[in-house]
Amino acid sequence: MITFGGMIEGFDFMPHPMEASDVWSDRWTSNTGITARNYMSVAFEKQSLVCLAADLPTIESLTALVNEVGPYIAALKTHVDLIDDWNAEEWVGFCRLAKQHNLLIFEDRKFADIGKISQQQMAGLYDIRSWADLVTAHLISGPDIVAGLQNGWGDVGRQGGVLLLAQMSSRGNRLTPSYTAEVVALGREHEGVFGFIGNGSNPNEIAELRTMVGQSKLIWTPGVNIATGDGAQGQRYGHPYDAVMAGSDCLIVGSGIHQADEPREAAKQYAQHSWKGLVERSREGD
Repeated sequence: MITFGGMIEGFDFMPHPMEASDVWSDRWTSNTGITARNYMSVAFEKQSLVCLAADLPTIESLTALVNEVGPYIAALKTHVDLIDDWNAEEWVGFCRLAKQHNLLIFEDRKFADIGKISQQQMAGLYDIRSWADLVTAHLISGPDIVAGLQNGWGDVGRQGGVLLLAQMSSRGNRLTPSYTAEVVALGREHEGVFGFIGNGSNPNEIAELRTMVGQSKLIWTPGVNIATGDGAQGQRYGHPYDAVMAGSDCLIVGSGIHQADEPREAAKQYAQHSWKGLVERSREGD
């Protein structure tokens, strides 16, 4: 049991001992899967609901960034096929480093093929099944994709979780409300689905998604930045605190951290905003 106290930007943490189940409330009791509980436990221990979107081009730059901000993030989002100098041996070492920092590794692959092909893609050159704890997928090919991805982990004796894209934060995306509703209806009943990707730039959309999802799955949201508004190449941003209060369980943050003048301090600020939101949300009984 851990005791939290003190002030962060005028926010007083709960002054009494509490456990992960206290702060996560219904989300904890409704999510009994190993991967979901692992994430919520790590987030609780670090007082951070931040997933670092580490979209950097070299293993060396990734390593330096994780070592700098590791204490303030709960998960690490990768795009393994963006790494210019990727090789299997160094990648294994990098993944080992991420685990030393107690991070879940989330490969943002956005799988979209049929189940059999997705299972094979989990192997392949990058052998995603062997090191990723979470992956993203579109449901455009049907729900068999989730079984295929889970079979990929099963091929190497591991367990993982699938995050289905229910919303996107980029301008002009084609994930319509009716498509979102269908994805949620299929995904919330599937044991292999860890949760859903929502639109962090719009608290109203997050709240609507949470209403559809209920408490049984987690919602992770890109599109958040302490500096809100429009970003480059169609990206939009909402405030991290607002996203958590609306129902997000994890903030996926990229440039707001790795392009900051002081990435460690930026990661700390995002962690503080996210934790403040979670604790206040738990007080309100969500």
